Amino acid sequence: MSRNDAAAVLEPLIPALRRYARALVGDADAADDLVQDCLERALSRWWLRRAGDDPKPWLFTILRNLHIDRIRQTRRRGVAVEIDETNEPATTAEQDHGLGVRDALAALDLLPEEQKASILLVGVEDLSYEEAARVLDVPVGTLMSRLSRGRQRLRALIDGGRAPMLRRVK
Repeated sequence: MSRNDAAAVLEPLIPALRRYARALVGDADAADDLVQDCLERALSRWWLRRAGDDPKPWLFTILRNLHIDRIRQTRRRGVAVEIDETNEPATTAEQDHGLGVRDALAALDLLPEEQKASILLVGVEDLSYEEAARVLDVPVGTLMSRLSRGRQRLRALIDGGRAPMLRRVK
């Protein structure tokens, strides 16, 4: 398959990659950079993918691995702060829907990375459990468990503003 054929296969998947990247990093510019790096890596290693398989899970795996690499890199470097950073005045939202979306996204950011990735792949990107498990490199049962715990915790965070307490089993 030539580079043009690969580009024709990859192009329709870009919006889904951008959504997933935006949900992972929370910043449109950083998400676009992540998607660009993902597509660059996919094109340079196109010959490594399994012929005949759906490229979507493969691309999501590349994107997720790049994201994790960036998180590790940031942790090693520490937090970067702009010298001329200014605080812009906060404005309050006037619509309840906007507040609800903001709260849901904030709650999603509070979830552990494994649960967040599971919810995004299955709930937002509409991957099957098998595809999402392949992307995350875990068994399907583990994915389902993470998804269940993540949904439960997300629901509790949105409804009550705090994570549910764990119960002790005696």
